[in-house]
Amino acid sequence: MVSRVRVWLNRTYAENVFFMDQLRRNPSDRAVAIHATHGDPDSPVLAAADTAELEPENLSPAGYVEYALDQCGRRGIDVFVPRLHQSAIVAHRAEFEAAGTAVLAPPPEAVAVFHDKVIAYEAVQAIGVPVPPWYRVRSEDELVAAVEELEAGGHKACFKPASGAGGVGFRIITRTPFSLTQLSGFPSPYVPLDLVLEALRQAEEPVDWLVMPRLEQPEVSVDCLTGPDNRVRLAVGRTKNGRRRGFTLHEQWLDPARRIAEGFGLHYLSNIQFRMFGDRPVLMDVNTRPAGGLHQLSLCGVNAPWAAVQLALGEDPGEVVPPFLGQDYTVVSGLRPLRPVSLPQRQPETTDPLPAVPAPPSAQPVDSVGAAAQVLPL
Repeated sequence: MVSRVRVWLNRTYAENVFFMDQLRRNPSDRAVAIHATHGDPDSPVLAAADTAELEPENLSPAGYVEYALDQCGRRGIDVFVPRLHQSAIVAHRAEFEAAGTAVLAPPPEAVAVFHDKVIAYEAVQAIGVPVPPWYRVRSEDELVAAVEELEAGGHKACFKPASGAGGVGFRIITRTPFSLTQLSGFPSPYVPLDLVLEALRQAEEPVDWLVMPRLEQPEVSVDCLTGPDNRVRLAVGRTKNGRRRGFTLHEQWLDPARRIAEGFGLHYLSNIQFRMFGDRPVLMDVNTRPAGGLHQLSLCGVNAPWAAVQLALGEDPGEVVPPFLGQDYTVVSGLRPLRPVSLPQRQPETTDPLPAVPAPPSAQPVDSVGAAAQVLPL
């Protein structure tokens, strides 16, 4: 009898409850047990897991690696999908393998390249993938010079941290003075230049920003599955244009994504994002982890999480080709059950792991709203 696969997701996004659902509904009909850890006792991923624990706070990267190795050993983890402290974890891959755990993440060299967006842009330019104009900014004068140069070219300037994930810290610069307009309606990503400059003057340490032109839609996120042999098994683009979303297999998006995934060894699941600069696609960002929206590929008949676990286990799924492209869709909020009682808060000084708390049966009532997304057709 084939044994069940034990998969661990550490402090991950709420949307990955769908990643977990897909693992359980895998086309191989293989039993999967999911362990989850998080810092938030009310995270939906803890409720969706078969076993769950709160993570200790304030661990250094090295301390977290020790914690992770202990989790893998005690839980008999077959496949570890790390998000938190990914860099430190992949640097110790051999220790996890010795414990019988495959780490579903790229090698440390690839993670390091894409941790810093400036290094990433320079690296992908070297292999012929187009990137937008960009400026690394650490001071007030550098910001003004970058903004003025972009505006002289007819562009709106925006900035984001040189390292970071998702859209955290992204802002669009405007010359419009701050007024009640900014205080009506929903919060806006636009921020007046004079307020940004004042914040820089008062800052106790320099910033590290990437300043670039605001890129236009559509935004296309290419989900890639790449083997340890650097060969891409799956590449599908998810398009986003306002509320409308869809899928694409057009080579103007897939070809540069494949070149990046294969050229830098982005093993297992990665997400490579493009937008338009003028009339051509340019690279926006590279994520060395599964995208939160990866589950949306199920609308194309693809179970990418399970194919990635198969690769990690040494069971090559071969080329994964979508049998069809799903219809256009949108994303709305949905309900997910939480645990009937929150896991107790973990104290920073605690060294012994808390006992696991089994997930409640899915038939239990919903106690509150989980921060998750639901895919629905238009």
